Amino acid sequence: MSNIAQQISGVAAHIEQAKLILKKNDLGGYTVPTHGLYPFQWNWDSAITALGWMMFDEARAWKEIELLLSGQWDNGMIPHVLFHKDSDTYFPGPDVWGSHLKLKSTSISQPPVLASAIKIMVEQCQDKDLLKQNLAQFLPKLIEYHLWWYRERDPENTGLVVSYHPWESGMDNSPAWDDALAAVPAVTWEYQRRDLNHIDSSQRPKKKEYDRYLYLVEFFKNNQFDSEKIYANCPYKVNDIGIISILHKATKDLLSVCASVNLQDDALDILEQKVKLTESAINQLWCENDQFFYNRDVITKQLCRVKTNGSLLTLFAELADQKQAIALKDLSTSWLSASAYAVSSTHPDSELYEPQRYWRGPVWLHINWMIALGLEAYNYPQLSEKIKNSSLALINKSGYFEYFNADTGEGCGGGDFSWTAAIALYWLL
Repeated sequence: MSNIAQQISGVAAHIEQAKLILKKNDLGGYTVPTHGLYPFQWNWDSAITALGWMMFDEARAWKEIELLLSGQWDNGMIPHVLFHKDSDTYFPGPDVWGSHLKLKSTSISQPPVLASAIKIMVEQCQDKDLLKQNLAQFLPKLIEYHLWWYRERDPENTGLVVSYHPWESGMDNSPAWDDALAAVPAVTWEYQRRDLNHIDSSQRPKKKEYDRYLYLVEFFKNNQFDSEKIYANCPYKVNDIGIISILHKATKDLLSVCASVNLQDDALDILEQKVKLTESAINQLWCENDQFFYNRDVITKQLCRVKTNGSLLTLFAELADQKQAIALKDLSTSWLSASAYAVSSTHPDSELYEPQRYWRGPVWLHINWMIALGLEAYNYPQLSEKIKNSSLALINKSGYFEYFNADTGEGCGGGDFSWTAAIALYWLL
């Protein structure tokens, strides 16, 4: 067999495996990230996973979104986890979160990439009747979700939304949160983690972090999920550059989709104003000395000066000016060569870098996709292609894991992972 034929055969095998993973993780309309470790529906996982379904089953892709939106709160929030069914393989479950809605959920959200995923689905959908039907149902809910972010998480109208929990960032134990999280008290009650029943502890957050994660969960419950009380008193408040960037990009994408179907809604004017406000405020998170965007502790007003891949999402959102983009491009070039596989979630030169521990160093392919899109937007196609090739090399080496050791390429976290399979189907293959 020729090299080209072998490559084609290898790609075909990857595609079939990825499809099988999505089908295996399908629980009747929503896709769990992986069985056991994550037995529920996660917010940004589902948005990314829908892109994979879209490649071979349009109706199933839209169903993923429908079930995610079914858990939307009355205030517009789409929770970060929906507990459709009971499971004893995950902690903390709905009893700890304490939200007594018809569909039990957590009381925080996640990076709102959903509208960006839907824009892609709109562009690719072949069944126009199905598309029209779903947009009529989903767009009002998406508008309410984005209004929730700007209203509830930026009540002072600064242009920079606030995150109340590291889990909300999606980048749970990133070293960017270390100082802000250290100021949070630890829970005093005993609990039994379930993640360590599935994954080696060297790849997961530490107990001292979990103690504080759970304190915050209780804090939200004890304050009856009241936005004003939480904003005033939460011991953890961070301007998360990843959330800000993803929200900014998604709001622009939402406005674009609404314009394409001639949707008229006064709320769209508010969203346009919020886009402009974020663009005018983003330089508050730029460090001129380091030539880098950082997260910021809202309580201490200090930048979290750790270089993480979330900051490169300012390219995805097109929030960087040309000078900043050049600086981020130059840093990205060195970042890619600093570890065997890229892009590591923490810069390998950092003393806090751990190549296998969750968000403290490993490579995440859905973040790579967003960074690569950002580099393309700023006309750096060769660098974007390098990230894509490095991502494909990880699939070739280790398969469809949750994340990957940046130094060895070893698969880490959960196996047969939905969003890794989905992003491979949509982007890599």
